[in-house]
Amino acid sequence: MWLAPEEVLVANALWVTERANPFFVLQRRRGHGQGGGLTGLLVGTLDVVLDSSARVAPYRILHQTQDSQVYWTVACGSSRKEITKHWEWLENNLLQTLSIFDNEEDITTFVKGKIHGIIAEENKNLQPQGDEDPGKFKEAELKMRKQFGMPEGEKLVNYYSCSYWKGRVPRQGWLYLTVNHLCFYSFLLGKEVSLVVQWVDVTRLEKNATLLFPESIRVDTRDQELFFSMFLNIGETFKLMEQLANLAMRQLLDSEGFLEDRALPRPTQPHRNISALKRDLDARAKNESYRAAFRLPGDERLDGHTSCTLWTPFNKLHIPGQMFISSNYICFASKEEDACHLIIPLREVTIVEKADSSSVLPSPLSISTKSKMTFLFANLKDRNFLVQKISDFLQKTPSKQPSGSGLVRKGSIGDLAPEVSSAPQEASGQPTSPASRPQEAPTTSQSLLKLFQGNAPIEDLGAKGAKEKMKEESWHIHFFEYGRGVCMYRTAKTRELVLKGIPESLRGELWLLFSGAWNEMVTHPGYYAELVEKSTGKYSLATEEIERDLHRSMPEHPAFQNELGIAALRRVLTAYAFRNPTIGYCQAMNIVTSVLLLYGNEEEAFWLLVALCERMLPDYYNNRVVGALVDQGIFEELTRDFLPHLSEKMQDLGVIASISLSWFLTLFLSVMPFESAVVIVDCFFYEGIKVVLQVALAILDANMEQLLRCSDEGEAMTVLGRYLDNVVNRQSVSLPIPHLHALLTSGDDPPAEVDIFDLLKVSYEKFSSLRANSIEQMRFKQRLKVIQSLEDTAKRSVVRAIPGDIGFSIEELEDLYMVFKAKHLASQYWGSSQPSILRRDPSLPYLEQYRIDATQFQELFGCLAPWACGAHTPVLASRLFRLLDRNKDSLITFKEFVTGMSGMYHGDLTDKLKVLYKLHLPPALSPEEAESALEATHYFTEDSSSEALRQEEREGAGNEDIQEKGGEQKTSPPDCRHYLQMWAKEKKVQKDTIKDLPKMNQEQFIELCKTLYNMFSEDPMEQDLYHAIATVASLLLRIGEVGKKFSGQLGRKPRDSAPGEGEPPAPGPPQDPAQELQPPAATEDPQAKAGGDTQLTNALQESQVASEAGGGEGQGSPSQRLSDDETKDDMSMSSYSVVSTGSLQCEDLAEDTVLVGGEARSGGTVDNDWSISFEQILASILTESVLVNFFEKKVDIELKIKDQRKVERQFSTSSDHEPSGVSG
Repeated sequence: MWLAPEEVLVANALWVTERANPFFVLQRRRGHGQGGGLTGLLVGTLDVVLDSSARVAPYRILHQTQDSQVYWTVACGSSRKEITKHWEWLENNLLQTLSIFDNEEDITTFVKGKIHGIIAEENKNLQPQGDEDPGKFKEAELKMRKQFGMPEGEKLVNYYSCSYWKGRVPRQGWLYLTVNHLCFYSFLLGKEVSLVVQWVDVTRLEKNATLLFPESIRVDTRDQELFFSMFLNIGETFKLMEQLANLAMRQLLDSEGFLEDRALPRPTQPHRNISALKRDLDARAKNESYRAAFRLPGDERLDGHTSCTLWTPFNKLHIPGQMFISSNYICFASKEEDACHLIIPLREVTIVEKADSSSVLPSPLSISTKSKMTFLFANLKDRNFLVQKISDFLQKTPSKQPSGSGLVRKGSIGDLAPEVSSAPQEASGQPTSPASRPQEAPTTSQSLLKLFQGNAPIEDLGAKGAKEKMKEESWHIHFFEYGRGVCMYRTAKTRELVLKGIPESLRGELWLLFSGAWNEMVTHPGYYAELVEKSTGKYSLATEEIERDLHRSMPEHPAFQNELGIAALRRVLTAYAFRNPTIGYCQAMNIVTSVLLLYGNEEEAFWLLVALCERMLPDYYNNRVVGALVDQGIFEELTRDFLPHLSEKMQDLGVIASISLSWFLTLFLSVMPFESAVVIVDCFFYEGIKVVLQVALAILDANMEQLLRCSDEGEAMTVLGRYLDNVVNRQSVSLPIPHLHALLTSGDDPPAEVDIFDLLKVSYEKFSSLRANSIEQMRFKQRLKVIQSLEDTAKRSVVRAIPGDIGFSIEELEDLYMVFKAKHLASQYWGSSQPSILRRDPSLPYLEQYRIDATQFQELFGCLAPWACGAHTPVLASRLFRLLDRNKDSLITFKEFVTGMSGMYHGDLTDKLKVLYKLHLPPALSPEEAESALEATHYFTEDSSSEALRQEEREGAGNEDIQEKGGEQKTSPPDCRHYLQMWAKEKKVQKDTIKDLPKMNQEQFIELCKTLYNMFSEDPMEQDLYHAIATVASLLLRIGEVGKKFSGQLGRKPRDSAPGEGEPPAPGPPQDPAQELQPPAATEDPQAKAGGDTQLTNALQESQVASEAGGGEGQGSPSQRLSDDETKDDMSMSSYSVVSTGSLQCEDLAEDTVLVGGEARSGGTVDNDWSISFEQILASILTESVLVNFFEKKVDIELKIKDQRKVERQFSTSSDHEPSGVSG
């Protein structure tokens, strides 16, 4: 690698000069390569500890002039080969030129200019993001790739100096954190430690401090525990490790690989050691916390933040805090948690102006909104820059928002009765037709509660009505003081009012505000109506499940006892399933959505559902309810912390797993009377999951004594069920709704009623120490555990689904599954540009979720197959892939992969030979290897053969978009029949006996011989095996020659005649089914090869040349108009007749070639009916004991798997890399 010239004062310290000329010196690092002794050990240790660049570059070239003591580095190299190449270039291109110069300064200037020019030229070819990273960092990335054998696609995020504890001894070295791996390297006095851990394998990651490991980071995988300590900044390191592990878990969950954020602004002065990826990840972390804190849409990006003060008119104070600015919002958060929270959408801003500074109010900034509110910020550090930034964002805002939509909706949010009900209609009416279904329904414009409860005066409800009126009055006073709508000041007073209960008339409005759903609804006018229109009439698995659950959604409520409410619920759920197919529909979504529809119109309910599923309850409603399981883990952890006596009992009874899913997934709506649960939902939209966890803990605490007396799970569930049934809301003005759960758990002595507001009060008093950031920290920890547990369950399910006759043990299957999965995941981050590598579809059965393509299969085959075939291995792997890929989608599942491996590892000689035999017949033998692809018909049933061939032709040009194809297959009925045929065919193939195998023509037989020659090339019995296979091949060619004489087909065709001139062979009467299936193939007179595979290869190359020269002949000639069945055979024969002419020409034969039949014909004619059966090959091989022993030899796949893992993760691909120390 050429280096920008840098001064070196002491050229020979720790270096040995190997070559020199008047202008350049080539040096080797002491201790590198042969010998080295104590000096070498010391130098190696220094290199690692001090992060010397020599660790990656043991060779270097210096520029020198005779009278100067200063040297300049111009190149370094990781191998002798690389550095020699640079040395030779300098000698050939610069030496003569430099000898012309008189002045030494001119020589140095010229050399430096030349080297800079070379580097600039090389950088032109690099991808543009590469030059963002500083030189020091690139050097470390190169070191990482070299040391751990990582491909170019593996990006280094950051690296840290630390100690790895091996036993009780710390090993000082360097920790490299890449996008997909954690790597550690240490070299101390000859002891080398090298670790590679994939992030997807991490099961536990935590920061802890013990007596043995002072402030360390613990990393657990399924089979090892690693401890790292002595970090310079352990907080930063751990945070980055958390992010990378989180990305890996996300990849396991929904196959989302890491994509670099190209929209990030480039730094004006990049930090010396910070990579673009590290900046990217830091920005992501800030964006996520910003969006979570202010409940902003998922695509909002934080542009910057600054400290300031905000004037709060309600208490006449300047509150210190932070101002956050993004492209669509200005937000403020006070330093004290509950003091003040503010969100100002830029679509609402009318004026931004700098006010006059004073000693009391330095650098003030005034922001006015459409709702006539003015916000005064002060103590801003760079006010001018800030104003410019906000102005830039304001200029972009109108073009993104439909004119007036924000104002219309904003003005109407105050009163949901007439105004808001019309807003969605106006907005959604623009892009859709007037006949759009949601506009016809009353639920489009108003909530179900208004439709079914009417507008009865609150005064008629007595004391409850008066209480409700007081609540409304309190909120209106709050709106007057703190503002109404999105720009409301959110303070401790707001929380206080929420805890006292939101009045029915304001519930929908405030849910929209507190959840952030209002912002998304306003910025996407007409989106819901479009979705409804698109999803109407579309059928999928999600819509089936929705239909099944519609009538189970709050059936006790009058709003869902008629078609109006059911239809609204159907539209909202179907629209969401259409918007987010990853989630689609999950049980419990119907219960939550039905409650949302009671308090908001359809569009509002839809956007509240979006906020719930995608932001507030992440991963709750996917097909494995991962988010709910994660929060269940948090609940268990909190129970241990807050209720230690009860925790142990609950674990013994196994209750927490049963209760928490139903409590969390439906936010208590399914287990508590509706009017009580809805109060918890009020608090949830304001506070988030924290409230749900607090209430759950309070419920356990209230029932502690009874639960401790329980003897089994059922008894504990009854205790909790009866308690929850009696949680009442005495202030509710809604009509009482019977709670179905209560009917099932009612007993003789119902427990005392508990007021929901008392329960909430207790939950805040006892468990208010919970904080949102600590919950997020716990979520990360539990997510690792939950996802890895699900992966283990998936592994066990897959292994159980593999048939018992496959031959591998459970442990071997599990190891193979891990290797297969690792290959699939590696494709996502090192080869994701390939169209055949599909995203994993979580809706598929576990057995089919991970799939690999032909290239990946080749790599696995090369490492795991028991038959080493040298250069021929990829060819054999491609054939086996085609054989296993029965549905022709260019991907194979784990079951297909294991079936292929089992055929080579298990079974007797006959089974292994059968696999090998099939690899040399279509469909395994590709059209390129043997021209006639039509012979594949003999492997398919009559009715599906033409379809399969057409499919194969379509896929010949390249891989298709399988996802699209999959989508078509789901909606097209004929494809169902095709799948049934494929399944029937699969079963039929499994029952194949030896006699079902079609016969092999001579060209296919030659391919088989070639494979066998390559298989034996690395065997200790190589010569004996060559001799044996020569004997067998000779015998088989004679057998084929003899069999030809008994064939009913006599037609021959001269090679040099025109395709139309020769008569087609006369079809003989079919003698038996095997005869009918026999592919009539043409080739020359049989000849066997007894020499090495070189001659055979030459002959085959000759055959391929002939194929290319005459491949167009013989197709579709008039003489082939026979019966349908015979046409297939004749086309097959015709194409082979052209290919195989001259396949084994006389001039290509070596002296040791055996000529069968006494002569070798000169190539004028071709035989059309030479063939050989599997029984004949098997019988011939059984005559040679050395061949029998070869195929019956047992190979341990465990050793192959271990070797494969080492090769894939550990070793460098450099051919001349000298080991740098003893492995420790």
